[in-house]
Formats: sequence, C-alpha cells, structure tokens
Amino acid sequence: MEREAKPYILKRLADEASPRTLSIDYQAALNSQQLAAVTAGEGPSLVIAGAGSGKTRTLVYRVAYLIDSGIDPSNILLLTFTRKSAQEMLSRAGDLIGARSQRVCGGTFHSVANMLLRRYGRSIGVEPGFTILDRGDAEDLIALCRAQLGLNDKGKRFPRKGTVMEILSKSENTLRGLDDIVLEEFAHFADHLEDLTRLQQAYQSAKRQKQLLDYDDLLVMLRRLLESDESARAAISRQYRYILVDEYQDTNRLQAEVIRRLASTHNNVMVVGDDSQSIYAFRGATFKNIMEFPTLFSNATIYKLEENYRSTQPILSLANCIIEEATEKYTKRLFTRKIDGPLPSLVEAAGENAQSRFIAQKILELREEGVPLSEVAVLFRSSFHSFDLEIELSRAGLPFIKRGGVKFIETAHVKDLLAHVRVIANPLDTVSWHRVLMLVEGVGPKKAQDLLAAIVKVGRPFDVLRGVSGRSGQGLKSLANALEGLSGAGDQSPAEQVSHIYEYYLPMLKEQYDDYPKRIRDLDHLHTIAEGYPVINEFLADLALEPPDGSAVDVDAPDRDDERLVLSTIHSAKGLEWQCVFIIWVVDGRFPSAYSFLSDDDLEEERRLFYVSVTRAKRYVFMTYPINVYDKASGMLLSKPTRFLDHVSSDLLDVLALVEESGQEHWGSSRYQDF
Repeated sequence: MEREAKPYILKRLADEASPRTLSIDYQAALNSQQLAAVTAGEGPSLVIAGAGSGKTRTLVYRVAYLIDSGIDPSNILLLTFTRKSAQEMLSRAGDLIGARSQRVCGGTFHSVANMLLRRYGRSIGVEPGFTILDRGDAEDLIALCRAQLGLNDKGKRFPRKGTVMEILSKSENTLRGLDDIVLEEFAHFADHLEDLTRLQQAYQSAKRQKQLLDYDDLLVMLRRLLESDESARAAISRQYRYILVDEYQDTNRLQAEVIRRLASTHNNVMVVGDDSQSIYAFRGATFKNIMEFPTLFSNATIYKLEENYRSTQPILSLANCIIEEATEKYTKRLFTRKIDGPLPSLVEAAGENAQSRFIAQKILELREEGVPLSEVAVLFRSSFHSFDLEIELSRAGLPFIKRGGVKFIETAHVKDLLAHVRVIANPLDTVSWHRVLMLVEGVGPKKAQDLLAAIVKVGRPFDVLRGVSGRSGQGLKSLANALEGLSGAGDQSPAEQVSHIYEYYLPMLKEQYDDYPKRIRDLDHLHTIAEGYPVINEFLADLALEPPDGSAVDVDAPDRDDERLVLSTIHSAKGLEWQCVFIIWVVDGRFPSAYSFLSDDDLEEERRLFYVSVTRAKRYVFMTYPINVYDKASGMLLSKPTRFLDHVSSDLLDVLALVEESGQEHWGSSRYQDF
C-alpha cells in the first residue's frame, strides 16, 4: 500500500544562518600579500613566493583557513616533495586549528598515487596488492631483462643497469621519448638506442606480468587512470576539492599533468613556488610548469609574496638585480624591513689558493666578531670546486662538514688515478698497489694478494707484473709499462705525472663508469691542482691531510668546540640560511659553467642557481673569483667575474682585491683587503 510522504522541514541552526566566525585573526598573523593568498576564493591560484617570504607559513595558514571556513578537512589534498614537510605543515596547522587538520590528506606525490592506485587501479589492470620496487630491485629486474635479451653479450659495452634506470626514469618523468633522452643526455650510448627501446619494452612487460610498479610507475599509472577512467577521475576530483601544491617550480611534466587532471571537476588548485628558484632540471623538473600554470588554468589568480624575512636590503637589492635580467620570469622585487647591512663583497683573487686563504682568514675574523661557525656557509656550483679550500680550512684548524656530492678526494676515479702515482712514490704502499691491481681485467682479490706478496719481496716489481700469463697478462704488462714510465721520474712535475697516468687510466675509466664524461672533468681538476705543486711528495701529502671517511666528512680541529661551518653545493643549500655566505668560483666559465654557454635554458638555470646562492645569506655575502685560471676542458683562460654581475651597479657591491702582505695591489680594483 502506497502512502504519501509528508514534508518535514529541517531548520537551520542559528550559527549556520549567519556568516561563519573565524577562530583565527588572520590579518594580525600575516602581511597583506600573505593574507590575500591565504584567503583566496574558489578557482586556480598561483602564489609566487620569493626567497625568505614565508612560503611555508602561507601554506599552513591556507590549510587552517579552509578548515576554519567550513571546508571538510578530508576534502583538502596537500602535495609536497617530502613526507617530513607535509607532516610539519599539518602539525603547524593543527597548532592553529586543532585536531581537525589530522583529516587532511597530506603527503608526497608518490605516496598519494600509491593510495589512489590501490583504491581505483583495477580499471587499468593494477591490482590492489601490487608490489612497489625500490631502486635497487628495479635495477636488478632491468639486469635480468637485459640478460634475457642477450644484451650482455654484445662486443661493445652496454649501459649498466643503473644508467638504464636513469634513462628510462628521465623519459617517464619528462614525457619525452627515449630517443630524445639518449641523444641529448647520453649521446655516448646512441648506438644502443634500438636495444634500449627493446629493453624498455621487456622491462615494462615483466612488471605487468608480476604486478610490480617502480617508483616512476606510481605517477605514470595514476596519470593513466585519470585519463582513461572517467568515473574514477570524477570520484577522486570530488573527494579532493581543494588541492595545495608546495614547491611547484620543482615539478616535472608528469606531476603537472597529474595535478591538472586531479583538479578537473573544480579547478580549486593553489600552487606555491618561486620561478627564480627552479634549479633541478637535471632531475627532470621543468621551469616551464610554473610559467605555464596560467595557461593550463586560464582563469588563475596570481599572488606574489615579496617581503623577505631573512636578508638585509643590500643583499636583496643584489638578488633583485641578478634576476632582473632573466629572459622569462614573474616580475617581483624582494624587500625587507632590515634596511641596514654591509654591501655584498666581490673579491678578486690571484688564483685558487689565494681565494681559499682569504675565506679561511675572513672566517676567523668573523668568528672573532661573534659570528659562530655554524652560521657560516661556503657555497659552490660543483662539488669539486671546494677541494683546495678543504685543504686550506684544515691547515687553519677550521672544522667543517661538506654536503652535496661525494667529497672530491673520495671519488673512486680520483682515488684510482692517485693510487698509481702513490705506488711510484712509495713502492711499499700495499693499499695503493691493491687498488691499482684490482683495476686490471682478470685480477680478483686473491690474485691481487698473491701479486702483492711477490711485489714486496723483489726490487723490480714491474718484472713480477710482466711475468704473469693468462687473462690478466696483457693488462698487467700495460700497467707495468705505465708505471715504469714514471719510475725514477724525479725530474717530472706532479702535473706531468698525473697527465701520464691519466692517459693510461682513461680507457679503464670509460669502461668502468657510464658517466665518465663528468668524471673526466674531476680528473682535469686534479691536474690543475697538481700544477700548483713543485714536487710529488708535497702534492700527495696535502691530499692525505684528511682521512678518507666518506662522502660527508667532519674534519676535526684541535682545541675547538663542536661548531662546524658548512661547505655545500648550492643545490643542497636550497631552503637553508646562514648569517654569512661565501660563494666561490664566481668566474665566468665555472659559474656559469662553460657547458651551459650553448643552451639558453641551461644558462638561465645557472642564473637562478646564482640567485638562490645569494639569497641564502642573512647579513654577509662574499663572492670570490680567481683570475688567470686555465680551464683544460674548454681551453679557456678564465679571469672575468660571472656574467650575472655584468648589469649590477657598482653601488650595490664592495669590490675587493686580495693583496699579499708584502706585495702590490692588483690593478683595476676599487678597494683592497690586506691579506
């Protein structure tokens, strides 16, 4: 029996009928630019957050504001590049708004992709119980596929599994074809392009069969899901009606595509970043994403955060001037209420060692003035740029920790080459002998030990090497010839000895390392260092000043406290800050690197890298450049300061030239510093 339903009116509660009262005084907590971004309405928003402008604070308050405005926290998605940063932001939001923030979905792109694929992935053949391969497992699977295809048996060496993984990953994350990646970035493997394509297909097939996903697949498959399954895309997009993305300038093409599709039903996406700090192209990130956001989301509102809370105005004026010349950018002018401070210094040094001695001396002076060592950083474009400085800091008893890249003296190829020089200087150096012997094809640990036992007993070790037959015989003869060519070479300079061994070692370097073009640059730099020494023993003694303990080694100094200054690549320094920052090797050809001169995009990334280095400093900036430096790789004589300072007014810089205590001032500098 059908019955007619009677209407029953649900009344609004009193607080729902009136405008919602916010629990936080946002106007008091934020500056006007931050407030505008935090209280932005519906639709896409791009927040250009200048260096030191309170980017994280703005995101934290945005999360709090959305919840405070009545948005269900489970409808908010916060995407970051590390789990730690997501946790920190949501914890801070919780301090503002309470436990409701715990219901916000926050995490890395890959962790969110993992969660969504387990929930919705069946429609594209991804079962909920799939296994995620870590990098090592993925490389092992590539090696297995490579062996099954017979690619290990080729006469010409095929790329190692780690290199293949790097090539495939770059292709996936940049949405570029495998051929583009190989021809542009791994040209020395261009002959293997067809086999690499076969290997890529075999690897993908093996993963599908076994329900395996590698790290990149998480985003690749999420993109595929959002493209091909309309109901899943609609459900996910409805679930996450407010999307926040941190460090958008560091996203790659694949991540930008995922974000666009996640926001497909509402376009309520706020991305926060700084185009001037996009410096990770080598990882596949693209500067274009942040520049093209207003095109991708046509009605986007752009907000700018320009008040800096870190640096003094003289530092910001320099930074503004550097980035002003960028060919493509969002125009912004950093400013601060910290008006006073010393001008940044541009320091000319007669050579690399003068540069190093100045830095050690100036750090000691700053320490006497009350600047703790922990508030001092030396930044450089490439890890090997600090090698001479590391020796000088040790001499001065200044403890440091190095971040970013393996310590120059600890790189395998530098140790390999030096081991050959050491066995000539000291034939009883069994550690170096062992390293040298193990580089020879056909020599394993046992054979190396047997040869060592024979070598230390005789006066002519080269005869022992020449007396070996079998698979390793020819290699050991070549080693004997190379070493004998240096034996008793008292009249040869360290640079000549390094050059001699380099010629012998180069084929081994190419055979052993897929990235040998980069390693060759390190060996060129070792040759440059050797040119500064008259005798080999002094050269080797200085290189042995620091114990070989790893890639980030504390160098202890006697009678010091636990403070340490930081040596860091600029890439590793992003997001950090110190009272005093030294930026070394700001000579054209090293910074920017001569390798970037051929590409406008590469040159612009170098400019942004320089901008990032300057904006790490709170009060002091010293930019140093050696002159009359011969760069072996490019064949150039380097003497000019970085081109990124060409348009900087002299009023913004304190220009110094280093003068030896009893010497004469270098010509052409406006002031000088006693040295």
